[in-house]
Order: sequence, then structure tokens, then C-alpha cells
Amino acid sequence: MSTPLTLIGLGPMGQAMVAKYLEHGHPVTVWNRTASRADDLVARGAVRADTPRDAVAANRLVVLSLTDYQAMYDVLGDAELAGKTVVNLSSDTPDKTLKAAAWLAERGAELVVGGVMVPAPLVGEEAAYVFYSGPKAVFEQHAEVLAVIGRTEYLGEDHALAQLFYQAQLDFFLTTLAATLHSVALVRTAGVTAAQFAPYLKDNAESIWMYLEETITAVDRGEHPGDLANIVMMGATADHVVGASEATGVDAGLPRAVQDMYRRAIEAGHGQESWTALYEVIKPAK
Repeated sequence: MSTPLTLIGLGPMGQAMVAKYLEHGHPVTVWNRTASRADDLVARGAVRADTPRDAVAANRLVVLSLTDYQAMYDVLGDAELAGKTVVNLSSDTPDKTLKAAAWLAERGAELVVGGVMVPAPLVGEEAAYVFYSGPKAVFEQHAEVLAVIGRTEYLGEDHALAQLFYQAQLDFFLTTLAATLHSVALVRTAGVTAAQFAPYLKDNAESIWMYLEETITAVDRGEHPGDLANIVMMGATADHVVGASEATGVDAGLPRAVQDMYRRAIEAGHGQESWTALYEVIKPAK
């Protein structure tokens, strides 16, 4: 069955989502500050609203794909929100997500928080999945139509959960991408091309997954046996990476951040424990 919806925000992600909904036969009303971004989608069957207020009025289900949560207030400030379900797929911090839920509730609307975990070209494809949190009954009411853009991963009633999972995944993603570029920059100082280094980098990246089970067990148990690679040993390696960066003129900001965590772990008495004991200096202080 087709479900009409409104989608506000037509950056690459928003456009990809609208395209998928149209492919699946869902009527879509769209609005974007730069109206021309809707031209191709309108040609394919989407309805262009003149104002955000009109876009919200068109349907009960309103999906947002904006820069951040502040943009939600800017766009929806004068819209009639009573009775609406707002699915906000914008990125921001968990605390701002909670404030948004309260803001919408004051206006008679329900918030479902989402985080799309693929880039625009993969929206609606097999690899796509989306974190969601918020009122379970509200989520379940719209789960089928939300599944069009990716597998739904409902995390619970707490609005902050989807945003927290989303940012945690981006934490890993962004840090890994930065580390990739940093390692390539190191070898290129010797005239080595990125293509020459790529096979070894690929091997390294694939081997990371062998540490995942160890990490999960250690963190959940709060035990970090250092039989193989302890903090002191790994900290020395971190020192060497910083030294190599400084010697070659490569920006050392990223490895210094890692080095600092090892130093703080040693100072906290974790030197003979596994590298997973870094968690003890990363986690919030009690």
C-alpha cells in the first residue's frame, strides 16, 4: 500500500530518499530552500510545496533530511505540527535530539529519530540500514514505509539512542578515514605512491576485525589481561608513529591524540594491561 509523506531537505541524501519513495509508489511532497533542487524529482512525480508550512500540511508523516536539528526549528517554526509524526534523519548530538522531542511534543507532534548509515548512492539498497528510536507505537505505524530507504534498526523508546548509535558509527568511520590518509601521507614522503601502499593497507584494515571479539569481551567484563600486547608496549609504538610523523613533516595531530591516551592509561596504572584498557581513560569519569 502506498503511504503519502512529506520530505523536507533535498541535499544528496534527501533526493536519494525521495527517488526511492517514488520508485515504490509513495506520493511525496517536497520542499527545499533552494527550490530548483526539486526540479528533477517533480518531473518524476513529486509534488513541490511552496513553503515548509504547506509541505507539513500536506501529509501526516514528515521526514526531515537537514544539516542539523537547528535547521528543524528554522524550517518548521511556523508550521502547524499537531498530529504529525516527524522523522528527523538529521545529524546532531543526543542532547539536542531530546530537546527537539520536547519541542515537538509541546506542539502536539511525535518525534522519531533516525540515522541513515549509508551514503546517498546506497539509500534503499541491500546494504542500507537506518537506526531509529522514539515511541515504539509511532515507529511501528510507519515502519513499513521507512523500510523503503533501508533496513530499520529500532533501538528503543529513548529518543537519544538512534543519534548516539549514529554518532558512534561516524566516530569509527571518520577516525578510520583520517588514519588511512595519515598512513598514506607517511609513505608518500619517501616517494611511494598510494597505489603501491594500498595492498598492505587493505591487509591491515581487514585484520582489524580479528580484534573485535577481544574488545567486546574486555569492555563488557571490565577485564583487560595484557598477555599479548599491553599498554606500555603499544604506547611505545604510538610514540614511534608520532616520531615518524614529526621527522617526515606529516601532521602529527592524530597520532598525538592516540599517544596521549596511552600515556594517560599508563599514568592511571594500566600499563601492564591489554590495549583495551584504553577504554578506562576514554569512558566518562564516574
